[in-house]
Amino acid sequence: MLIKDRASVAVLVSGGGTNLGALIKAERQGSMPSVNIVLVVSSNSDAYALRRAESAGIKTAFIAGSGASFENELKKILRENEIDLVVLAGFLKILSRDFVFAYKGRIINIHPSIIPAFCGRGFYGIKVHEAALKQGVKWTGATAHYVNEIPDGGEIILQKPVAVLPNDTAETLQKRVMEEAEHLILPEACEIAAKKIMKEKLK
Repeated sequence: MLIKDRASVAVLVSGGGTNLGALIKAERQGSMPSVNIVLVVSSNSDAYALRRAESAGIKTAFIAGSGASFENELKKILRENEIDLVVLAGFLKILSRDFVFAYKGRIINIHPSIIPAFCGRGFYGIKVHEAALKQGVKWTGATAHYVNEIPDGGEIILQKPVAVLPNDTAETLQKRVMEEAEHLILPEACEIAAKKIMKEKLK
């Protein structure tokens, strides 16, 4: 349901949807007063994130394919649902320059590192944490940022550091970065972006 004084948000997912869960929880608790999550779109029909959305009463959609056909269908669904802000939360496809320009300033992403470290093409999911451990860094974390045509290259909204522990594996580090950083800053960044959009809309 559209709410006039809130930004209508679509969350794009590909997997389990733990960040989606954090967004839903934040909205329910009232910590994202400018946000109304109205749609969850998955590039994977088996994504557990779809179940999370359905159990929260949020409309879902699965889009098959890739490239232009995927993006054309995505644009259509976003238009039909009057989406103001797109949030990439564990979404594994890289959006084209054309798509990003069409939604300039209206797409945000969460990345599991302190950008500019361990980011860009090839750095996603567990690979980011494997690279951090291989490099021997003492700190990593997460970054919420606007999306532009360069993977992980958009304007940074928020960052939160997480210490790397001596006995960390890629899996334990991934879990801690999610819980101590991603799940905290993504809802906050979503509120910042939504508030900005609504301010422009209501001018």
